[in-house]
Amino acid sequence: MRNAGFERVIKYFDEDGDGKISPSELRNRVGMMGGELLFKEAEMAIEELDSDCDGLLSLDDFVVLMEAAGEEEKLKDLREAFEMYNDIEMCGFITPKSLKRMLGKLGESKSVEECRVMIGHFDLNGDGVLSFEEFRIMMQ
Repeated sequence: MRNAGFERVIKYFDEDGDGKISPSELRNRVGMMGGELLFKEAEMAIEELDSDCDGLLSLDDFVVLMEAAGEEEKLKDLREAFEMYNDIEMCGFITPKSLKRMLGKLGESKSVEECRVMIGHFDLNGDGVLSFEEFRIMMQ
């Protein structure tokens, strides 16, 4: 069902109705939307995503592209959330003190020791703080 929206986008770009997007179709539609894309850039974009090496972008290729964009957005959002905890100390880690402070801002009162225990559950390397990678794993 989630592919229905992607299928509509593919149909918009697919001028000849073959179910795939060629470099010229990509260039034409981007131009119609007010963008500018050189033919060589369109070729390179499709080549990078083309899973069956036919020089065309299929629905499956397009879904992979959209899912990757979604993952990038999630990672960006996680980075912003991580920085909120890190905003005062700016040491690149979430410390028990910075966690306590942020939870307090969110209306949840915890002691530094309770925050230390919370961090301990996801502190993979045992250094007593959360790195961005540990935070990302915790948020999954």
